[in-house]
This record gives sequence, structure tokens and C-alpha cells, in this order.
Amino acid sequence: MFIFKCDFNTYFLCFSIFLVLVKAVLKKREYGPKYTQNNFITGVRAMNEFCLKSSDLEQLRKIRQRSPHEDTESFTVYLRSDVEAKSLEVWGSLEALAREKKLRKEAEIEYRERLFRNQKILREYRDFLGNTKPRSRMTSVFFKGPGKVVMVAICINGLNCFFKFLAWIYTGSASMFSEAIHSLSDTCNQGLLALGISKSVQTPDPTHPYGFSNMRYIASLISGVGIFMMGAGLSWYHGVMGLLNPQPMESLLWAYCILAGSLVSEGATLLVAVNELRRSAHAKGMSFYKYVMESRDPSTNVILLEDTAAVLGVTIAATCMGLTSITGNPLYDSLGSLGVGTLLGVVSAFLIYTNTEALLGRSIQPEQVQRLTELLENDPSVRAIHDVKATDLGLGKVRFKAEVDFDGRVVTRSYLEKQDFDQMLQEIQEVKTPEELETFMLKHGENIIDTLGAEVDRLEKELKKRNPEVRHVDLEIL
Repeated sequence: MFIFKCDFNTYFLCFSIFLVLVKAVLKKREYGPKYTQNNFITGVRAMNEFCLKSSDLEQLRKIRQRSPHEDTESFTVYLRSDVEAKSLEVWGSLEALAREKKLRKEAEIEYRERLFRNQKILREYRDFLGNTKPRSRMTSVFFKGPGKVVMVAICINGLNCFFKFLAWIYTGSASMFSEAIHSLSDTCNQGLLALGISKSVQTPDPTHPYGFSNMRYIASLISGVGIFMMGAGLSWYHGVMGLLNPQPMESLLWAYCILAGSLVSEGATLLVAVNELRRSAHAKGMSFYKYVMESRDPSTNVILLEDTAAVLGVTIAATCMGLTSITGNPLYDSLGSLGVGTLLGVVSAFLIYTNTEALLGRSIQPEQVQRLTELLENDPSVRAIHDVKATDLGLGKVRFKAEVDFDGRVVTRSYLEKQDFDQMLQEIQEVKTPEELETFMLKHGENIIDTLGAEVDRLEKELKKRNPEVRHVDLEIL
């Protein structure tokens, strides 16, 4: 036992000495001015942070740096150490520089306050005279594609709603009341769709960087809920009340005439919606049925379903009213109201389901994902890709995300192909101390990282070029 105890203490002492030696060797490096003096700073930031003029920067060393943004050329940066030295030369001391910063900050606050007051006065002036800002983009969207279909549907359904309410007041028919409510809900919902379309074409802003295209799905979802609450609910209620308290009806001649006119007008709107959806489905290379089921064009989809329900609803109402006229039993008319309500309930359920699926972030077609992944996998600089996600943002816009394992050898070779080997060999031969080796490695390591960034930019541009529907590409480096 004694021997074991001594051996254990000896071992513990040796291990402690070893840790001290390791800690001394692996001492945490302090990154002080020696490293930060090599940091780059842009001209705009140099002028703002150090209160310099553009003429002050002309005498400093200029370095061309690769831009991190797409479709943007390289830009000029300066060494932070040079900028700091120039600021001391211009202002004389750090205290003088701090005073100047304070004065400029106060001037900026005063400028913003004055700008806010002027903008408020300008808004009041525009409200008084009327805002004459051109809205060509907002209005032009309603003269083509889904916007045109929605505007046609609003006009036709508004007229149908008016005449159906007149027929209901004249006849007291429950089926006619359901049809009037049906047209009213369609008109309100299509107005909501028009609002969603106008909102969806707004350009992205810092608060909504991916744009407002999902507003069409949101408007279609609310439209589906509105059809269920207003159309189906009131139709069921009126039908049940008709069954419980049947009332005799007046002459139905005018009601039949209005239903016939409604059938023609609703059929015309349905034809416009069908033609628009077929054209869009053909452009996407999809079948009409698949295009509708996946709600690729939510606004036109709502018009298609509403007008299909309208045509079927007119048929149901006319049939039940005819049976009431023949038999004299008002129960058939009430059953027609229940049938129209059930039809609207089915339509609203479909709209709620499809638009909810779209808003949750639906993946694009597997063959499209395969095409995008093959483009990356076939690139020599890519060793493997993981966690691929391609999400439909709505209206044909796709966001593609993938984790990319780059081949370090290929990236390094791409960097070396642009270097002078004789000069690099001479630099290596001149390395004699650890500090010189560190400087050599930092220089070329930074350049290799820039080369890797350029490879990411190249792949993102290639993906967008070959697949125009891809609007946002996020490649994460493993």
C-alpha cells in the first residue's frame, strides 16, 4: 500500500509539472495593436470614424479588396494603422479628435430633427393638396395576369350580387338568398385578393428582405375563411330556418332570369380564370390539375374555385327553386340553400388547406432540387453537400440553402495558379524566424480565404444563371 501511495503521488507531481509546461508553451496569444494595425477599413468609415476628408485619404496606401456582394466590383480599402496615424496628424491629439466627433454627433442629431420636421410638413402639404405620387406599377398589375382576372371577377360578382338581392327581396326564396350571399362573399373576397396582389408587388425593404409575395397566399387564406364564415354559415342558417319555418314564395320568373344571367356571367369569369391558369401551368411545365392543387397562383386559384362553386350553386338553386315551383313545397328551396352552403364549405376548406401549406414553407419539386444539387456536386471545388433545402417563396421565387464541403486542395490550387511560384519560393527561402513564418502564412492564408469566398460567389451566380426561379442562395461552408 505504501509503495502504491508513493507512486501515485509521484505521478500526480509529474502530471502537474507537465500541465505547467504545456500552459507555458500554449500561452494564450494577445491580439493587440500588432495584429489590428493590419485590419482594413473602407474610405467612408475612415472619414466618419476619424473625421477625415477624401483629400486626406489620397496620400495613404490603397489596397484593392474583393467585394463580398454579388455583381459588385472590388473596392478600395486602407490600413487602419495608416488612417489612425493620419487622423493624429490632422487633429493633433486624440482629445481634439474626440471633441470633433462630439460636435459632429450633435450636428447630426440636429440635422435629423430638422429633417423629421420637414418631412412632417411635407406630408401635411401632400394630404392637403392630394398625393400625386405616380402609382403606375401598382395599377399596371391589375391589367394583366391574376390582377386582370380578379378585377373582372369583382365587376361581374358585384353586379350579380345586386340583382340577386333584388330577386330575393321580390321572391323571398331561401336559395336566392344563399346565392346573393354567395355573390356578396365572392365580391368581398376578391376585393381582398386585389389588396393582396397590390401589396405583393412592393419591393423588398430592410424589414421584409424577401419581399411581400406571400401576401397573395395570406389574402387567399383570409378569403377562404371569409367564404366559410359569411357564405357557408349564412346559407346553412337560412336553409335551416326555411326548413323549420317554411314560407310561401312569390312568382319565380324574375329569379330564373337573374339566375340565367348569373350563370352566363359567372361562366365567362370562370373561362378567363381557366385560360390564365392553363397559360401559367404551361409556362411552369406542369399539368393544369397539379398547378391548381399546389396553389401555385393563389389569386387566380381562388377565382377559379369561387366561380366553379358559383356555376354549381346557380344550378343547385335553379333546380331546387324549380322543384318548389312544380310541387308548391318550399322545403326543396330550403334544401337548395343547404346545398349551396355545403358547396361553399368545401371550397373554403380547400382554400384554407392549400394556402396554409404554401405559407408553411413548401419544398419545390424533387426533380428541381436534384438539378440544383447536381450542379453543385459536379463542380470540382465541391467535395460534398449536406442539408439541402429548396423552399418555394411564392410566385415562382425559390430560396436555396445548402451546406457545402469545399475541397481545400482544389481551392488552394486555384489560388496558386494565380501566383508567381518563383517569387513564393524566394519568400519561403527568406523565412528564418517564427515571426517571418507567421507573416508568410497569414498573408497567403488570408488570400486563400478570399479565394474561397470568390468560389462561393461563383457558385451562387451559376445557380441563379441556370435556374432563373432561384432568387436567394445561401451556401454555408463546412
